[in-house]
Amino acid sequence: MDSSPIAVEIRDLHKAFGKHQVLKGVDLAIERGRITTIIGGSGSGKSVLIKHIIALLSPDRGQVIVDGEDITTMNETDLTKVRSKFGMLFQHSALFDSMNVGANIAFPLTEHTKLSPAEINDVVTDKLEVLGLAGMEEKWPAELSGGMRKRVALARALVMNPSFLIYDEPTTGLDPVLGHQVDQMIADIQARYGVTSIIISHDMASTFRLAHKIAMIHDGRILVSGEPGDMARCGVPQVEEFIRVSGVRFEAVGV
Repeated sequence: MDSSPIAVEIRDLHKAFGKHQVLKGVDLAIERGRITTIIGGSGSGKSVLIKHIIALLSPDRGQVIVDGEDITTMNETDLTKVRSKFGMLFQHSALFDSMNVGANIAFPLTEHTKLSPAEINDVVTDKLEVLGLAGMEEKWPAELSGGMRKRVALARALVMNPSFLIYDEPTTGLDPVLGHQVDQMIADIQARYGVTSIIISHDMASTFRLAHKIAMIHDGRILVSGEPGDMARCGVPQVEEFIRVSGVRFEAVGV
């Protein structure tokens, strides 16, 4: 693996859908082993940017460099290898309701590895223990709270030992207590496994608690990026407004 402190570098990234220009020259460096949170209004291009990072979209112009390799020039075989480096926690967990917890977590291993059932069971058991869900294999998604569903979804994202974890609005729909617990879970996993975490979020309290770096996308470009304290005091009107309307005071978050 590339030893550079920059795990993902995005250079002058452009993407349009028909006449609608979504990305207009995005530049962003994502540091290895740290938590980067991307904020921005609805329709600002956050999800389109993430889809480029995990090679689900190809840019009209620009580069996406993952572990030192420009993935925009790769063939499909090589892109599949790149995608295997990423685990994803979706906004609503995206568990299979027809599978119990154990089967949900095992699914990537069943589909993409040649591990034996016993080996798969060992991996599932380990990830459940790490996330405080020991003995929950036979539970069904419908029996779980929102916070527990997030934990199961994260366990599933971890079973392939990804280098990167991407979180899509991980605290959306959770009350403040559960949201704080999910934040702690993300921080614990990042510290335990040394993964590079990328979070899309509108939750500014969560963002200030978790992020080592915050980047705001606005009008198809990264308007400003930096450490939480720098962002809170950057003096950029769009950033100040985004923080103000969230109702969060940076000093009160305790980061």
